[in-house]
Amino acid sequence: MLRTKIYKKISLKDPVMIAGWPGMGSVAIGVVNYLRRKLGAVRFAEIEIDRSITLDSVVVENGIASIPPSPRNVFYYTTKPDLIIFEGEAQLAGEKGLRLLNGVIEVALGHGVKKIYTGASFPLPVSHNDQSEVYGAANNHTVAGAFRRLGIKTMDNGHISGLNGLLLGFAEKKGIDALCLLATIPQYAINLPNPKASLAIINTLGNILRFRVDEDELKGYIKDMDEKMGLIEDKVKEVFIPEAEDIKSHDNEKNIPENIMERIEKLFQESRLDRAKAFILKRELDRWDLYKSFEDRFLDLFK
Repeated sequence: MLRTKIYKKISLKDPVMIAGWPGMGSVAIGVVNYLRRKLGAVRFAEIEIDRSITLDSVVVENGIASIPPSPRNVFYYTTKPDLIIFEGEAQLAGEKGLRLLNGVIEVALGHGVKKIYTGASFPLPVSHNDQSEVYGAANNHTVAGAFRRLGIKTMDNGHISGLNGLLLGFAEKKGIDALCLLATIPQYAINLPNPKASLAIINTLGNILRFRVDEDELKGYIKDMDEKMGLIEDKVKEVFIPEAEDIKSHDNEKNIPENIMERIEKLFQESRLDRAKAFILKRELDRWDLYKSFEDRFLDLFK
């Protein structure tokens, strides 16, 4: 099913691994793809996957359907600094995903890796104009203490979905320190690439590992995406601001961002049709200390 193929034997001194797969905002995959190109990383190994275990669709071009190639899972290395960069083209679920994680860990162990960094997005009710902030989640207390001392905020609770998160647990079982850096992105834009979040993680990694890369290309992508997100955000406000007017009077004394009040009103409307949405609504009300103001209205949803 999976086979690790070594193209080149390498020798690194205390290498660190940076790994990433696609996810919300293409944040982690954006980090590893940019770093391996700008650092001039060289391919040295690959985990080959039998494409029969990853098939879930066919590709159609000009009316002709064909079976797509297997997603690539490639290891690269650099010597200044000593890094191993792993780039996975697709998320794999279930047993095949777990096998892939084991393969990544085996390569890490075989090359003396003692620390792994991965990345992910942290969707929050923020604007595209806001700076992307970086949070951290570690697989042990020692690493957590270290990133706090570096000024990285802690992700206090929640979950990190997919292989970018699961890698922390697999690394812990093999005695490898691991840290996931999560960069904030707007909740409404989880399906759009977010190069601003990728750059925030790249800068954080650069500060930790003491390297720098040329940011011009990425900053160009950021400018393009900011323009697109600005248009989307304006449309979102047009849709939800009228609906939010009736809830502003509940909490005039609180300095709650307008987009938060809009989201709460939307969740109230959705909760009337889908009771499962009420859990998300309650979480938002608690997060902004608004539950008391909306308690009667919230309880009415269950009558």
